[in-house]
Amino acid sequence: MKKYIYIISLFITASVIFGCDDMLEQYPKDEVSPETFFRTENELKLYTNSLLFLFPSTSLYTEGADNIAKQSLEDEITGIRDASTVGGWSWGNLRNVNFFLDNSYKCENEAIRAKYDGIARFFRAYFYFDMVKRFGDVPWYSHTFSETDKEQLYKKRDSRILIMDSMLVDIDYAISNLGTDKKVNEVTKWTALALKSRFCLFEGTFRKYHGIEGWERFLDESIKASQALIDGKKYSIYKGAGKDVAYRDLFASLEAETSEVITARGYNSELQIFHNCNYYTLTSSYGQPGLEKQLIDSYLMSDGSRFTDIPNYDKMFYYDEMQNRDPRLYQTVRGPGYKRINGTATDVPQFGYTVTGYMPIKYVCASTYDMYEKNENDLIIYRYAEVLLNLAEAKAERGTLTQTDLNNTIKLIRDRVGMPNLILSEANSKPDQFLASQYPLVNGENKGVILEIRRERRIELVMENFRYADMMRWKAGKQFERQFKGIYFPGPGIYDFDGDGKMDVCVYEKGKKPSNLQGAAQTLELGTNVTLEHGTYGNIVVNPNIKKNWTEERDYLYPIPITELTLNPDLKQNPGWED
Repeated sequence: MKKYIYIISLFITASVIFGCDDMLEQYPKDEVSPETFFRTENELKLYTNSLLFLFPSTSLYTEGADNIAKQSLEDEITGIRDASTVGGWSWGNLRNVNFFLDNSYKCENEAIRAKYDGIARFFRAYFYFDMVKRFGDVPWYSHTFSETDKEQLYKKRDSRILIMDSMLVDIDYAISNLGTDKKVNEVTKWTALALKSRFCLFEGTFRKYHGIEGWERFLDESIKASQALIDGKKYSIYKGAGKDVAYRDLFASLEAETSEVITARGYNSELQIFHNCNYYTLTSSYGQPGLEKQLIDSYLMSDGSRFTDIPNYDKMFYYDEMQNRDPRLYQTVRGPGYKRINGTATDVPQFGYTVTGYMPIKYVCASTYDMYEKNENDLIIYRYAEVLLNLAEAKAERGTLTQTDLNNTIKLIRDRVGMPNLILSEANSKPDQFLASQYPLVNGENKGVILEIRRERRIELVMENFRYADMMRWKAGKQFERQFKGIYFPGPGIYDFDGDGKMDVCVYEKGKKPSNLQGAAQTLELGTNVTLEHGTYGNIVVNPNIKKNWTEERDYLYPIPITELTLNPDLKQNPGWED
């Protein structure tokens, strides 16, 4: 099935979809013109398969925000976005969706047409979700129009309320008309429910924390969508070969694990369709990504207690801080004793590849895939664990969360790795101050459990491209201004990273490299290869010379590109971006 989808999609993408006007120019009208196409199920399927390319690919694992630090930072984090250079105001994908919906009536079989209209309307909601996250108010277009239609071409932005209500109509149509079979490389009813669960949670919490009315309704819609997917009993949490490898294997599996994965983007060596995750993490070419210290500190101990409650937790060396932690930590970064999939050698973090020392391994497959563009493990778009997290968070924010709800959501996720359950009364009786300092807007009787659910979400979904959007909806962008950090070094010396008695890394002051490295393969000169917080000791400081600035009144939305404002004077710039 995966091969069929990609063969059809590649043919359609290259031959037909990208530019419907070109399609009419390049092919005889009696072959693929709107007048003769869109009449059979095969033709509807052929077209809608091409829309699968709207799903993200490598952006899933290359996320930044404050989870992953790199040599350079995104403009969103540094505060240097500019309306003269920013993009995103693009409508080509929406035109392809609306072109289908304007022509699918030619198929006389109503049931078939409704199914494929459901796929197209799913993608219209999907498209507008990205646009609302980025710009807020945007024009709503439900049909294609010609370049001579000045009223449509230069229309004003429609309200966020209208856009979100229209998205609900589209996604509810998709849910009602799409198939219920599990098809991981297609859009199904379960895909539509997962999208609704996601965008309604986003909208509900965005409105709540940004002081916009109507937030309760969207949280309720998210709850209903999540519960409907759960009640379908099609999915469960993948446990694979046990708690020490199941989380890692979920992302390194060549074929998506369909027990948990609802929808995935497929990759295939026979068709020469690859991505680049191994190379991304095993080279210096992509900014040397590394997990950030605050995220590492967020992982609980294996008994469920807080790592940050341990005295001097912030002064622990790598080997010590990695002991007895949530097993997802060792399945997300290289920990002591790490071995590659199908490998026998023990590998420590490579500082030439990671700026923090916390070297990511999520999505990383066996060494046979290490070369440029060789990965063929499927990339997950929607999975069951996210839906469980959405349900728990929406209920907590709505004030209806019970211990039974936690048992049916967070517990199932933690059971995968053998972690203790989250207890509602304990979380609320003593909210974690480490988390509270990150999210100062959280308050009320559910403060503690909301903070813990955010912890769980950050850990479970790291490197799945959620973090930036989460921080936007929680109105927590100021957190991006903090100094990003890495591993703690107590001072110059030669260090054993995995406790095997063999030295791995030598840290020395400038001009004082030891003559005897005691077998250490890596050397770090202070002030040259690495900067420590207090000069000769402390945490690695990432980008010490880059100033970060977050403007609360401006930065939760992107600016509309100046070129678009020039073309359409009826468009109004987002607040704070006017000058």
